[in-house]
Amino acid sequence: MKIVEVQDRTPELLSRLLEIWEASLRATHLFLSEEEIGSIREYVPQALEGIAHLIAAEEETGCPAAFMGIEDGSLEMLFIAPEERGKGLGKRLIRYGMEHYDVTRLAVNEQNPQARGFYEHMGFQVYKRTDRKSVV
Repeated sequence: MKIVEVQDRTPELLSRLLEIWEASLRATHLFLSEEEIGSIREYVPQALEGIAHLIAAEEETGCPAAFMGIEDGSLEMLFIAPEERGKGLGKRLIRYGMEHYDVTRLAVNEQNPQARGFYEHMGFQVYKRTDRKSVV
């Protein structure tokens, strides 16, 4: 897999990233209802279009298997296709973000203990808690 910053946010690419987002969300955010997923899904394309740095992990065919969005040193989104989870891709993406985009902070939903544990394992620490719900 190679990690690249997306230069051309084509409708086809955004559609594939939306598929990854939804599959990843369904595999990890078990606390969300179908209604909540549908509601959030409406805003994902706008988030993908508007994020300053959209980074994809691409297979040799050029098809993305994971992506992250970075804005002002903050990891705003990280989603990995379920079949690629547990293979070190998340670590590679986080390290890439830290090295190339100075990622020093992120937000994680406490109802997703796997993500929280992963980010803590990567060296992030809790510095603030909010009641705001956000998954994009």
